[in-house]
Amino acid sequence: MDRSGEFINPSEAARRLGVSPKALRLYERQGLLVPVRTAAGWRTYGPAEMARAGEIAALRALGLSLAQVARTLGGDASCLEPALAAHQAALEGQSRRLAETIERVRDLRVGLAEGRAPRAEELARLVRPSAALGVAFDLPWPWGGERFELSDVRTLTFIIGPLGSGKTRLLRKIAETLPGAVFLGLDRSAGDAAAAHAQLDADAALKARVDRALAWLADEGAASSASLIAMLVALESEGPAALVIDMVEQGLDQASQEALIAYLRHRASAARPLFVTTRSSAILDLAAVRADEAIILCPANHSPPSLVAPHPGSPGYESVATCLGSPAVRARTEGVVAWRPQVA
Repeated sequence: MDRSGEFINPSEAARRLGVSPKALRLYERQGLLVPVRTAAGWRTYGPAEMARAGEIAALRALGLSLAQVARTLGGDASCLEPALAAHQAALEGQSRRLAETIERVRDLRVGLAEGRAPRAEELARLVRPSAALGVAFDLPWPWGGERFELSDVRTLTFIIGPLGSGKTRLLRKIAETLPGAVFLGLDRSAGDAAAAHAQLDADAALKARVDRALAWLADEGAASSASLIAMLVALESEGPAALVIDMVEQGLDQASQEALIAYLRHRASAARPLFVTTRSSAILDLAAVRADEAIILCPANHSPPSLVAPHPGSPGYESVATCLGSPAVRARTEGVVAWRPQVA
């Protein structure tokens, strides 16, 4: 084999491919990609490895699970038809939204020609259509009633903070404020799970969607559980304008957490906005945060929650990183609640 050409380290390879270094390690762990080792044992990627990694990344972007990627690269193209059909549907949806935006531009130009200046919010919707969905409210206790505004709701928003920081209260307030939003609490292994199974028994179409999602997640290494099924029922149900999930990693082992976040990103382009609280580094990998995602930090001192950019050195980044623990640490602290006295 010709090994000539540039060899680069994992960080540079990930940057060029548009994935995280963690994703490259996952491809390697699954046997999909074999990096070249230096004499000192360091991983490097040459032209052949980068070409292979590019294929894997493209298939993952189409929504294929790791097992489906392996089958496709092995010559079985049967997984591509449903993936391409879903991609086509997403593109057609984008095309419809683009056509609607073009029509709004046309209407605004007609109005401008007739002497009617467009309003600021109309112009904002042309540039950032997603900004049409936002939330604004006065912060509950333990804050002091400060105004909280989120004018540009992203596809996936992580809410993070130390124990007792108020992140669950913030999540509940968001669920109350967004019309039609559904809140999924920590009782997913009990009450919500029973309700989820009742929904599946009564809705064959929903059950089929949940079964497909479970199969995809199983390919990624997830273990089926009451908590996971309860979340999938909420995710795959039709109707809610947004879904808010408290401690999304609750009841899930590390492999299931990693599979779940991959699934959430896989379905994000056609999904309703999602808000989740988390303290798990398997769910919130700061190196893998995408442009259509946001991080909100609830500080320990109960300063108002704020958006944090996922870049070292940005305000709040170190606080966010400190809050995140490995799944093993999260398992040891599951159910631990910091007690704070109520204000009289």
